[in-house]
Amino acid sequence: MGDASFGEKTPQLSNEDVSDGQREDVEPGNSTGLDRALHSRHLQFIAIGGTIGTGLFLGVGNALATAGPVSLLLAFVFVGSVVFSVLTSLGEMASYMPVAGSFTVYASRLVDPTLGFSMGWLYWFSWVVTFALELTAAGLIIQYWTDSVSIAVWIAVFWVIFTGINFLPVRWFGEIEMWFSSIKVVTVIGFVIFALCINAGAGDEGYIGFKYWKEPGPFAEHMVGGATGKFVGFWAVLVTAAFSYQGTELVGVGAGETRNPEKSIPSAIRWTFWGIFVLFIATVFFIGIDLPYDIEALKNDKTNASASPLVIVAQRAGVPVLPHIINAVLLTAVLSAANSNVYSSSRILIGLAEEGLAPAWTKRTNRFGTPYVAVGLCSLLGLLGFLNLSQSGTVVFTWLLNISSTSALVCWALIGVCHMRFIKILEAQNIDRRELPYRAPFQPYLSWYGLFFNSLIVITSGFTVFIKWSTSDFFSCYVSLMLWVALYIGHKLICRTKVVPLMEADLNIGGRKGRSARV
Repeated sequence: MGDASFGEKTPQLSNEDVSDGQREDVEPGNSTGLDRALHSRHLQFIAIGGTIGTGLFLGVGNALATAGPVSLLLAFVFVGSVVFSVLTSLGEMASYMPVAGSFTVYASRLVDPTLGFSMGWLYWFSWVVTFALELTAAGLIIQYWTDSVSIAVWIAVFWVIFTGINFLPVRWFGEIEMWFSSIKVVTVIGFVIFALCINAGAGDEGYIGFKYWKEPGPFAEHMVGGATGKFVGFWAVLVTAAFSYQGTELVGVGAGETRNPEKSIPSAIRWTFWGIFVLFIATVFFIGIDLPYDIEALKNDKTNASASPLVIVAQRAGVPVLPHIINAVLLTAVLSAANSNVYSSSRILIGLAEEGLAPAWTKRTNRFGTPYVAVGLCSLLGLLGFLNLSQSGTVVFTWLLNISSTSALVCWALIGVCHMRFIKILEAQNIDRRELPYRAPFQPYLSWYGLFFNSLIVITSGFTVFIKWSTSDFFSCYVSLMLWVALYIGHKLICRTKVVPLMEADLNIGGRKGRSARV
């Protein structure tokens, strides 16, 4: 980085083999000062907390109206396969090189510091803006019960609470997030059982079966008619599906604070993906068979329980009390996501600082291993939620929020780039992949699969504006991609970085060196 970097790189830790071939744990104080206190279950629930939220509970309704039940189901299955490619690739790297910020550091060390800079700052910004969104959403959800208290009060109250939680020792944070996320998991499982009973005839509509797949039909036409319109509907909801899955990659962000990462990370990757995938597919399937896609209720643009397809299913079945329960769960969902947002953004900031791509003083930790400077800075940007209190501020906030909508897809594509580079480095340095703690399946083909389709979805995410042109919608869809390109080109022109040569790439990240273990 030279004189363009913000701070000095932390000296690399030694990588000594121990007699039993086991990785040697190096005290975290020798690196970032973070405490390795997270277990596999914590990683899983941090990822679940950042993933299951408004995208599933609210966004699926409008997506059903846009594409129809079968298109929606296929979109979630397809994007799920793409997420699988991302998580397994990330898991292979993270279990071998456990470090805070994970893929940001991998991009910088294995590919090019400019890639780490552009990827890291885009991802960081998307999460701090999402934190502001979740705080605002919490206030709107509470207004379902009462609007006598200003949203500003709720933003302030929840900002204080979740900033405070993130200042706690990481093991406490992990436990709190685990219980918050558990509420969402139990709710989704409960809804699936409830929806199955309603479909079988327990509600006011009697037996439903698959009648809504016959009339109004399995596929909805969107913007244009015929088979083309049905395909347009399917492709239009891919971004909705991707947004719903956003956060699954957080299972790798906490690698630098994980106890025994060789075992914890592969286990967390496996359980996180299959847990989220099964819950999502089951929810989308039952919503699609219990609701016709052409009802007006699905086009509700509200942000409380009245817009949730879960609530609409209950109302049509004649169960009036459920909206209040779902609204309470929605509240815990967004608050859990807000909790994860501060955690993830602060660890990405630390990863950037480790590489000299952010100020070195942001790495400071207290005696509990909590990165208080990074947490404080990231939580401050949550106050952007107050922009929603004015009409002009809402426009600004909406534009900021659009950056987060496809930024995960950009980062997912780049994780594939990092992993393919990782494989080439292993080959060049004569390191057998069979010696890795975890081996991603079907490589390098699965990484190419993820890179291709993530890139394709990003590039085509705003394709509907070309059918019916809207300048505002065009920039709304592509602002995150434009920001990444600007960050990449700007940093490249200023710092003149070069691609890291295969033989010079440093795999000694995280102060741990692997033992063979097939997962």
